[in-house]
Amino acid sequence: MGIAPPAVWLLAGCAGPLSTLDPAGPSAHAIAVVWWWMLGVATLVLLGVVVLWLVAMRSRRGHSHEQARRSGLRWLVGGGLVLPGVAVVALVVFGAPAGLHQLPLPDPDGGEPPLRIDVRARQFQWDLHYPDTGLRLRDELRLPVGRTVHLHVTSDDVIHSFWVPRLGGKLDALPGRVQVVRLRADQAGEFLGQCAEYCGVGHAHMKMVVHAMEPQAFAQWMASRPGTAQEGVAR
Repeated sequence: MGIAPPAVWLLAGCAGPLSTLDPAGPSAHAIAVVWWWMLGVATLVLLGVVVLWLVAMRSRRGHSHEQARRSGLRWLVGGGLVLPGVAVVALVVFGAPAGLHQLPLPDPDGGEPPLRIDVRARQFQWDLHYPDTGLRLRDELRLPVGRTVHLHVTSDDVIHSFWVPRLGGKLDALPGRVQVVRLRADQAGEFLGQCAEYCGVGHAHMKMVVHAMEPQAFAQWMASRPGTAQEGVAR
């Protein structure tokens, strides 16, 4: 058996149940694209800085005070104002559309109306309610593949943060306030969710299992569950 090249070792770290670089939905995919672009641009900037540093180390000395002042001013304006300004504007322009995938906007592809799921966080568990059927789950989320889901997130006590890395970004769960995030799974499978805001001594164990099911399987599962059922995940 041969030894895998270094590139394979690096890419192996991009997978996993909590990896934002292994997207399984449009929102997570948009976030991953922005991340890869940021990594590429940051790498180019780093290489440019190293090259300029090497050039500066090898440059001839003997410049007059006035020449040194003008040169320093150019670097200050170019490297301290222009470069960061262009980088920030480019990041906002390029990254803002990725955030639109998270907003509860109408689905551009049409199809079924969004499935509403109410998410209530509390120390240290997730309570989920499907208002259309009355079904209640604990630390477990089930959703149909290919259908948009609107999650109405709130908290009973302190600030928590709802996050399923392979399906989308984070959304804070705030006491007394309901916030809505849009998710969609493009493939069936099991994903993991995690509270991403430190919320007390049990924070590390505030996890959730997400089951993305084929539409027919999801409909059958939903029909088979009594409205008062409680599904728990072993912790």
